[in-house]
Amino acid sequence: MENELNIMPRLGEPAPAFKANTTQGPVNFPDDFQGKWVILFSHPADFTPVCTSEFMTFGKMAEDFKALNCQLLGLSVDGLSSHIAWLRRIKEIEFNGMKNIDVRFPLIDDISMNVAKKYGMIQPGESQTAAVRAVFFIDPKGMTRTILYYPLSLGRNFEEIKRILIGLQTVDNFNVALPADWQPGSDVIVPASRTMDEADERMADNSGTMTCHDWFFCTKKITKEEVESKLGK
Repeated sequence: MENELNIMPRLGEPAPAFKANTTQGPVNFPDDFQGKWVILFSHPADFTPVCTSEFMTFGKMAEDFKALNCQLLGLSVDGLSSHIAWLRRIKEIEFNGMKNIDVRFPLIDDISMNVAKKYGMIQPGESQTAAVRAVFFIDPKGMTRTILYYPLSLGRNFEEIKRILIGLQTVDNFNVALPADWQPGSDVIVPASRTMDEADERMADNSGTMTCHDWFFCTKKITKEEVESKLGK
């Protein structure tokens, strides 16, 4: 049983397929989301304070993610009636400057734990009966690109979730890697030299197109405007 609960998707592989009922009707994943990024995330339980603060934040930022061609898809092991009642209650709560938050992205009914088990969201060291705070970034080809796990007691950083999505799209759009603490407009890392001659040429290059800190570590500038011009595409 424990091994079944801890099965996890792997980066660079297709995200597990599933069908489920949600607060916005039935979904067939990934077929219903072809051509879109998907952030699939789990929360421990409806009507709990940390989860409420997170759903209010996701609801507030929903248009930001939509503009990035990204569908939010939530999950807990509660049923549809609980989900609907909780989302209606959230709209009446005021917290941290947020109020009247109308959550309209789908929230999966997973009382059977079918989807939670496919994604390793049940971590017995945290709980046998509630999902941890998992976040899966799935690209338009249905591939798992980033996985985050948080314990039940720690709310997520939503600016970091948005930064990861923007970063993944930037990696794909410009064929680059991104250094620590990257933000749009910061320097990016160019692909490593493939030959000795290419490494020598880069180190001797004075054109200003890139900065080589060493033969294996070269960066270049991509402006914030260039990054933003391709986001969501």
